[in-house]
Amino acid sequence: MIHCSESQLYWCEECKIPLYEPVCGCCGAKGRRFVKDVRVVFPEEKVLLEILLGLKAGELNEKSLWNAAGNVYYLDGVRMPLSIQRLREMDAGKIRKTYDENRKNMDDTFFKQMIERFVKANANRYQEISQEALSYIWEETQGMEIGDMFVSFSGGKDSTVVADLCKRALDGPGKKILHIFGDTTLEFPMTEQYVAQYKKENPKTPMISSRNKEKNFEELCEIVGPPSRVMRWCCTIFKTGAINQKISALFRGKKRIVAFQGIRHSESASRSKYERTSTNSKIAKQLTLCPIIEWFDFDVWLYLMTTGIAFNSAYRLGYARVGCYCCPNNSLWSEFLSGIFIPDKYDDFQNLLIEFAKKVGKKDAEVYVKEGKWKARQGGNGLDYARKSIVSYEPCVKEENAFNYELTRPITEELYELFKPFGTYQPELGNKRLGEAYFTDADNNVVLVLQGRPGQTRCKVIVYREAAFHVKGMSKVREKIDCQITKYQMCMGCKACESVCRFNAITVKEMPDKSTSYTINEAKCVKCTECVSHFSVGCYMRKVLTIKREDKEGTTNA
Repeated sequence: MIHCSESQLYWCEECKIPLYEPVCGCCGAKGRRFVKDVRVVFPEEKVLLEILLGLKAGELNEKSLWNAAGNVYYLDGVRMPLSIQRLREMDAGKIRKTYDENRKNMDDTFFKQMIERFVKANANRYQEISQEALSYIWEETQGMEIGDMFVSFSGGKDSTVVADLCKRALDGPGKKILHIFGDTTLEFPMTEQYVAQYKKENPKTPMISSRNKEKNFEELCEIVGPPSRVMRWCCTIFKTGAINQKISALFRGKKRIVAFQGIRHSESASRSKYERTSTNSKIAKQLTLCPIIEWFDFDVWLYLMTTGIAFNSAYRLGYARVGCYCCPNNSLWSEFLSGIFIPDKYDDFQNLLIEFAKKVGKKDAEVYVKEGKWKARQGGNGLDYARKSIVSYEPCVKEENAFNYELTRPITEELYELFKPFGTYQPELGNKRLGEAYFTDADNNVVLVLQGRPGQTRCKVIVYREAAFHVKGMSKVREKIDCQITKYQMCMGCKACESVCRFNAITVKEMPDKSTSYTINEAKCVKCTECVSHFSVGCYMRKVLTIKREDKEGTTNA
């Protein structure tokens, strides 16, 4: 594997291009030390920069322009003055109008010539990284069938490169690798257009979309508030859950499947921890391969420019990354671009944010949103739904290892489903008059008993075997019980639990009456309790809506 944890690029003054090696492969000149990583700046972005910098239309046409980390621009190798912060004060509507007029003066002749030099000068680097990636794909898939593999396709540049590498390495007569597009319903219009274009240009490549058809983003924002950097519930509900559900359905019965992903270490601190080859997936039988994990932006763009394959047009406009238009991780620059190029979606989301800010009592909602403070939001303060996270209990004074709960939702059969991770449900046992539900272990020993009549809110949980909870001490056991009680009270069908289960034992469905059905298939459930402990507080939405308040005796706060 090519190890590139540290990079150092060089600048050729003769060719006006960045180099991977100190000597230019185009003109032979020695380059000077430049930046760690860069992305290409296309003519379309130059038009916008001319406006922002007060330059004449077309003034940057014959200039070599590149963008480095921190959204720093380099013009012919020299850093450009551009204040990102002042973008908040600019009128997107006026810029859009000027942009449409000035684009008529855009000329890509110089740009094409510059890219030709860039490709020629860095040909050795292209050969090195592409051949290594192809070899990795070949070696890791020996003995596997192409029908057991798929490319996780997002419509971004990284997945585009991985898709091309996989097709080069694996496609053959009568065999094409499957692509799964994770349609979050929150994609840039440019992404939707690119996916449609990709399908048209690759008619023999199977492309299937995964989509959560049961949930609506705006409606969820009304209930739980918009996502933030620490509460990105949108990824779990609209991406991870839907993709995993699609994979489980497509590869049912397969012993091992292979997923190719465009994850790169240099993207973020969190992604720097990923392994190139991993079995640590939410899908029990999935092997995840990341062919370009050590590549930099420089490498990705070198590959795209060398091969000439089509890519998402959003990058031509200046977007460094392509994801959801409403992502709280979007930079100020990305938001600024959206205000210009996708104004309808941008304005609708801004209005949604403002209305939410007013709803939760922010004094100056417009400023709160404009300054991006919504991105740092934590918890469910001001939201009625957050109150469902309260779990009220009291120890039973007459019975050891027993807890009395006052539920916020009447007891139904669904409550029993949530206790199946601790033991096998035995509906034939117990006193029906008392509303008893028994759960046993593999040796038919009673693990726990629930007491509570259907339709009532009073429920007693009696614990007989601590070992079934995979923790030590009754206080920890009670915490696990609290998790499931919370899940019962709060479940809105986000499918996070379903995604967590590696054995496909959990099914979450939205019923015709808009209620949620939560079932656990005991034939598949291995009693690992991962669905209980994964989110620490049991329910993913409880984790999202954690609110601060004074502790009260006998109350678990969330």
